[in-house]
Amino acid sequence: MPRSALIFVVPLSLMMTGGAGWAAADSKQVTLHDSHGREIGTATLKPNAGSGVAFDLDLKGLPPGDHAVHLHETPRCDGPSFESAGAHLNPSGKQHGLNNPLGPHAGDMSNVTVAADGTAKRTVVNSRFMMGTAAAIVIHAQPDDMKSDPAGNAGDRIACGVISPH
Repeated sequence: MPRSALIFVVPLSLMMTGGAGWAAADSKQVTLHDSHGREIGTATLKPNAGSGVAFDLDLKGLPPGDHAVHLHETPRCDGPSFESAGAHLNPSGKQHGLNNPLGPHAGDMSNVTVAADGTAKRTVVNSRFMMGTAAAIVIHAQPDDMKSDPAGNAGDRIACGVISPH
């Protein structure tokens, strides 16, 4: 008697992500809002060729100067203070700062310079963050000093966007 073969069809996106999250080729766009609820731009997340995630930032309506950009542990952006985003994303218990020998947090990222017209376009790469991770991307009023624990003296949270896991 012939035996039948049982064949399972699994979408490629599930095979590449272990059944959850995003496929490696996917990108995700996150909208950021200021403390008044106004849309101030986007962050487009995509896998970085080396490792981690590249964040293509396209921002407007921000105060000119250098601003810290961090990933925070809770994917919530309740204004006006965005405290709902919680602390920096730090699953490995590191100290804060890209230049701290005991750091960095998974949420530490490079500063972004906003032009006199309130705009900024920059790609920031975070090799410690993975596609499919839920978090909040937060822009602060001041630049990050890259070494002070717990938040680099970056000041108030002035914009926020939710990074959903899907």
